[in-house]
Amino acid sequence: MMPRFFRESGLNAVLLSLLLLLLALLAGIYVGWVMAHKEMGTSPRRGADSAQLELSALRQKLAVARGDMQAQGTRHDVDSRALELVRSEMVEQKELIATLEEGLRFFRSLMVPDGEATGLSLRDPELVLGGTARRIEYRIFVQHQSRIHEMVHGTLSLQVFGFEGEQEVRYTLPQLSEGLDNASVPLHFRYFQAVEGALTLPQGFEPKGLIVMAEATKPRKTEIREEFPWKLRKQFISVGE
Repeated sequence: MMPRFFRESGLNAVLLSLLLLLLALLAGIYVGWVMAHKEMGTSPRRGADSAQLELSALRQKLAVARGDMQAQGTRHDVDSRALELVRSEMVEQKELIATLEEGLRFFRSLMVPDGEATGLSLRDPELVLGGTARRIEYRIFVQHQSRIHEMVHGTLSLQVFGFEGEQEVRYTLPQLSEGLDNASVPLHFRYFQAVEGALTLPQGFEPKGLIVMAEATKPRKTEIREEFPWKLRKQFISVGE
């Protein structure tokens, strides 16, 4: 067997050789890197500084580009909101114009009778929700068409008919309106009169229509009775109040 001294000496020699080889490789890499920079006319330090400057410039350009994109996005959002606001205002203006035109037509129809008919007449009742599903605000126009525009005195009454379950029932105005004792509302007008108020529908009652009756005692005795379907509106027709 080989003596222990020789075995340890051989192992140390191998390790030393590997270490020298590794140092030689690192030295070769460093020399090659330096020579490459010399051929390009730059030093390693100068190249690193130049690369750092270029990197910093690129970062600044990137920050500017991001800022521009953010500003463009903000302008786009503002323009979109402004456009949407203009569109919303245009819709509101169109609705207002339509409402005013409807009111103007309605008012003209009240003041200028159609045809040669004279006497009492009723317009379609206007029914609008009054805050809850069971509370209804109403407005009924009574019109008098006369060539000499006489004063009209009389009364108006109404009934609401519908179903409670399968049973058909009717309610008078005093039964549905608090504080209203008389079954009829007095009329006193020359051209037309709007009868307005509110009623509360009983629970379980589903209305189907209205029966409106107007009776004039002066200038001559006249009576009219009409039945209208139950139809809710979003709002009353504007007649210049």
